[in-house]
Amino acid sequence: MSYLALARKYRPRHFGEVSTQEHVSETLKRAVAGDRVGHAYLFCGPRGVGKTTVARILAMSLNCADRTPEGEPCGRCDNCERIWGGHTSLDVVEIDAASNRGVEDARDLRQRAMYAPSDEGRFKVYILDEAHMLTREAWNALLKILEEPPPRVIFCFATTEPRRIEQSASPILSRCQRFDFRRIGADDIVERLQQVLATEGIAFDREALRAIARKANGGMRDGLSLLDQVLALSDEEVSVESVVQVLGVVAETRYLEVLDIIIGKRHGAVFDFVETLIDEGYDLVEFYHGLTEKLRLLLRMAVDPKCAPGVMGAELRDAFAQRAAAFAPGDLVRMLAMCSSLEADGSLRRTGRPRVLVEVLLLRMSYLDRTVELEDVIRALGGAPERVPAPAAPTAAPVSRDPVPSSSAEAPGTAPSSTRRLADAWKELLDDGPRLPRGLASILRGVRAREDGDALVLEVGKDLASGRLGDESIRRRLEEGLALHARRESAKILFASEPADGSPTAERVTRETVRRDRLQDLIDRAPVIDRAVRELDLELVD
Repeated sequence: MSYLALARKYRPRHFGEVSTQEHVSETLKRAVAGDRVGHAYLFCGPRGVGKTTVARILAMSLNCADRTPEGEPCGRCDNCERIWGGHTSLDVVEIDAASNRGVEDARDLRQRAMYAPSDEGRFKVYILDEAHMLTREAWNALLKILEEPPPRVIFCFATTEPRRIEQSASPILSRCQRFDFRRIGADDIVERLQQVLATEGIAFDREALRAIARKANGGMRDGLSLLDQVLALSDEEVSVESVVQVLGVVAETRYLEVLDIIIGKRHGAVFDFVETLIDEGYDLVEFYHGLTEKLRLLLRMAVDPKCAPGVMGAELRDAFAQRAAAFAPGDLVRMLAMCSSLEADGSLRRTGRPRVLVEVLLLRMSYLDRTVELEDVIRALGGAPERVPAPAAPTAAPVSRDPVPSSSAEAPGTAPSSTRRLADAWKELLDDGPRLPRGLASILRGVRAREDGDALVLEVGKDLASGRLGDESIRRRLEEGLALHARRESAKILFASEPADGSPTAERVTRETVRRDRLQDLIDRAPVIDRAVRELDLELVD
């Protein structure tokens, strides 16, 4: 007997065996059980997800004498066997629309559909695969029969490109019930591969099946076909080594290795790593796609440490989680953007030698500046200096801060004050560069300062008082610095503009003054940020 491929041997025979497409199979099964089957269906979706299989099961169910009350075909009778195997049948006809796409083919189909089924209780089912290949004229020839079909005639159109049908024959859509098939999850593919290998009596490594499932990219048929390839090399066991050798998939350890290179900023190791990939026969484009998937996995782990990707063993998951902890989410987003741009501009597809592109991509990642939170910068600089607390209110007999013998007594009124004169504190503030607003240090050093009760009066010109010095944030910053050096809870600063006769007049500036922009206001509110900018040579952006 000739060998039967796994994708054909293990094709589902019942609606309940179709993976992931329950929204289609359950609907059709109930339609058969309730005698509410439509006259035309359009099955859309990627390749290998069950479109033609579901159409065959529908045909089996409609023509099976032993159909269950729930609408499932028996799958074992001679009629079901012929339809399931795609063999010639009087009432179920499969047509490849890619090779029978002309208007004459459509007219011939229309003519044959006018004949009644071979038996009174049967249905005629026409399955047209790759339906998007039909010409506009062919669709026009089918419009009438799709709108008013003969009794007990069903049309099933399967396509991977429904948009082409929308563009060339949009009236068809309103005459069909449309079902969109989904890609099959990797977990479902792994589970199905396990069932197949268990039935075949072949040992397997679950990690190898995960690699096959990822390579299948959502197609069950592709997964079974890939498994067939691996079994051709070794039919005793499906191992990771055999999968890597046959399918050319990159081993997971290689991605861990390149992530360590990026984390360690070992720029020179990038060239040796790519050289090793080439020497071992890996496809660099395949490696690129795998790297993109791994970066997405790291980002998912970074933003949600509790996530548990199903298509990965616990040991590998822990290894990738350790690498994810070495990156900030923002770094991973930028690295993913680098990968996306490489594919978006088409350079990876156009070149026949992707080595340089992959090397440059990895080098850009290894040279990537890491994101640092502003709070971390402030903590690294020691934070803002703590303000000395104000002294308690003096009692009737204050005690000196200086140590004195316990037997000696203080004379009333002779205890030194813990606070300092505002004028002296102002002189120290002028030497405290980080606490002075940028660009005002030289101007303030030429300003005359005098104490007036609990306030410090700065004698400045009227233009300067109503300009930048009149900004409330500037005033507040100067007052905070003055209070710090004067060892007080607060300090007040007044500006006195100088009239023409030279006699200063104290005048508090109102809020109607020019304000600084957003970035300068941020610096004024948090002086330590200004210090970080200057000491670390950073740049603030809005």
